[in-house]
Amino acid sequence: MMTEATPGASTAGTAPGAPAGAAMDRRIARPARGWWRRRATWIVAAAIVISVALWRFLPAAGSTDIAASAIETGEVVQGAFDDYLPVRATVAPRLTTLVGVLSGGQVDALLVQDGAMVAAGQPLATLANPELRLEVLTREAAIASQLGAIAGEGLGIERSRLDRSAQVAQAEYDLVKARRDLAIRQQLFDKGIVSEAGVAGYRAEAEYQARRLAQLRSGAGTEARITATQGARLADTQARLSGNLAAVRGGLSALTIRAPAAGRLTNFTLQPGQTLKPGDPAGQVDSEGSWKLEADVDEYYLGRVAVGQKARADGRALTVSKVLPAVKDGRFRVELSFDGGAGPLAHPAGERAGTAPAQAARTPSLNRGQTLDIRITLGAASKAVVAPVGGWLAADNGAFAFVLDADGAHATRRPVRVGRRNPQVVEILSGLNPGDRIVTTNLSSVKGDTINID
Repeated sequence: MMTEATPGASTAGTAPGAPAGAAMDRRIARPARGWWRRRATWIVAAAIVISVALWRFLPAAGSTDIAASAIETGEVVQGAFDDYLPVRATVAPRLTTLVGVLSGGQVDALLVQDGAMVAAGQPLATLANPELRLEVLTREAAIASQLGAIAGEGLGIERSRLDRSAQVAQAEYDLVKARRDLAIRQQLFDKGIVSEAGVAGYRAEAEYQARRLAQLRSGAGTEARITATQGARLADTQARLSGNLAAVRGGLSALTIRAPAAGRLTNFTLQPGQTLKPGDPAGQVDSEGSWKLEADVDEYYLGRVAVGQKARADGRALTVSKVLPAVKDGRFRVELSFDGGAGPLAHPAGERAGTAPAQAARTPSLNRGQTLDIRITLGAASKAVVAPVGGWLAADNGAFAFVLDADGAHATRRPVRVGRRNPQVVEILSGLNPGDRIVTTNLSSVKGDTINID
């Protein structure tokens, strides 16, 4: 079907000289693509997704992968910190006295058995030593002879003193007699019965006896001072010789081994016929019923355990009585004494002391070598930020900890400063806050600052 052209149409849209039908063609514009359909957009989006996946699933530089089953975690909290130290202590006698051999010899007889209760000075065993017996007898005879000589000298001094006293007494009597005779002659002279010559002889006799008595008294005084000094020296010599004699005789008594104190005899392992030398140990006597506790403590607490601190063991109150600071194998020793002796346990609150059987049930006896769990109080309880103890404290003594993030998939190293500790928790001074979760396993071998937990 043919359509007629509209008059004037060729002149409206066709340029002069254009071919026929050109007026029917025109350019149609394409619509613009959205930004989401552009290739560059998809490339950028893919790069972002890949980066996030790499960050999420690939380990970061310097990080370490660790299985979740290989670690333990704990939470940092704000709570009460009980400052105490639990240790295992051993029961030991409060006083141990060694049994020594004073004089050598051969064991002749055993008078008691190991483990028996003994009294102070009780004979435990006898020794045989013929040479010592002969030596003792010889020295005893020599000392006895010297004591006899001293006794003779003392007897001579006493005899001389008695003789001097007799002479003075005789002179006093002669003077009295001479004066009495002189007095009679003087009366006769006064009456004119005798002459002056008859009186002069008696007067001279009285004067002589007076001078003689004075000389004897003076000599007696000097002799008394000399004999007193000599007698004191003889007495001192006699005392020393008597002591030597007792010591010599004691040499024979030393052949009997005796208990130095009362208690239970232990380590008494002598056998008949055994030869002992002076100073050899023969056993020991332990104070029975009087005990102390000995405990080995980790050297970490060396500066915190002190004499006078209180402790408890099975309801008994104790006090640290001695701290031995020598460290051996990373531990030092402390000794604890029972307050009021190793007596009965303290009664529970509200309980009254009952009958003897009930009391005995609450008072278990102690034996040497028995072990007890004790708690030494190092300080008063206080509020603090605390974290669970664990192997993480062994890494640089708790200088750092790995803190978990919110999802628990990663943990980052964080410097930490710790303070006091007990078997359950450790005091956190800085570096951690309540609510933080840390890895309590020892990760000292980890070199990086981040761990990835699978």
